[in-house]
Amino acid sequence: MLLDELDTPALLIDLDIFERNLERAYAYARRHNLRLRPHTKTHKTPDIASRQLRAGAAGLTVAKVGEAEVMLSSGTADLLVAYPVIGQRKLSRLAAVARQTRVTVALDSALAARQLSDAACEHQATFGVLAEIDVGLGRVGVTPGEELLALVQTIDRLPRLEFQGITFYPGHLKMQGEQTDQALVNLGHTIGECSGLLRRHGLDISIVSGGSTPTLFRSHLVAGLTEIRPGTYVFNDGNTVRCGACAWDDCAATILTTVVSTARPGQMILDGGSKTFSSDRVHAGEPGFGRIVEAPACVFRAMNEEHGYVDVRSAGREFRVGDRVRVIPNHICVAVNLHERMYGVRNGVVEVEWKVEGRGKLQ
Repeated sequence: MLLDELDTPALLIDLDIFERNLERAYAYARRHNLRLRPHTKTHKTPDIASRQLRAGAAGLTVAKVGEAEVMLSSGTADLLVAYPVIGQRKLSRLAAVARQTRVTVALDSALAARQLSDAACEHQATFGVLAEIDVGLGRVGVTPGEELLALVQTIDRLPRLEFQGITFYPGHLKMQGEQTDQALVNLGHTIGECSGLLRRHGLDISIVSGGSTPTLFRSHLVAGLTEIRPGTYVFNDGNTVRCGACAWDDCAATILTTVVSTARPGQMILDGGSKTFSSDRVHAGEPGFGRIVEAPACVFRAMNEEHGYVDVRSAGREFRVGDRVRVIPNHICVAVNLHERMYGVRNGVVEVEWKVEGRGKLQ
């Protein structure tokens, strides 16, 4: 199928950029002796996960049990659930996954650990466990120090749980520069203190898991880190560009839209709104809901559910009803979850169509 034959809105993946992103991340991880276990929350698609594995990833990361179930078809031998799993029904489903592939769970409470152990015993499964620490984001994770020690000692005593190490998410570190680099070095000191404390109490650590797309290529600054879990890097987006972690030319995902109205002077309306792009603003505070590839000076200023309002007064060109334009979303992870399919494109030809099988898997 030719690109021109696709109906809109359509989520496009530039295969050349996508493949380059995969290769670059693995080359970096290999160069710094880091295990790459990418987060699949961005693409939610087992075939893309398979491509990540073939490109060198050692395993996959998911957030929800439903995503873990979907990712089994990728053929992965290793799944990390980087989210506390609470509740008997979810844990029973996760135990079924653990009987088909190795599963590790990140958690930050004794209750979560006990529930996980109970499910493992009931269903004759075994789980690896990473104790999560809060390194500054203030979302989940125990405080490094005595809280961490108490949690790990609880995990270590519970049957059918194998304590493997610690995990963290430095989501508060986004912008590139000396300040972030120093924060990553300091994070390494924190990791060293945590590791030393646990080892002094006879608790060995084999995995220190962390990272994000904004800090992906600075991960080597965190001493003691053994594995990284970037997600957005596979496609990149407006937020990734604006924090300095990639260039616009590294953005593999765009949403193809059609101009459906130019009735108001200085404005065009696209056939996609908040149900196509999400309503996420850029982290840097700039106006707009995405970058118009064909006219970057335009401002994607507002959205309704099905309408995208674009200010074209600075476009440097005219747009007519029926014109097609591509938009780089601010936040690609949320945008993917709004689409049923993605289209892999190379040289104007649709080479592959992917169903977003993890779409809506929130439980």
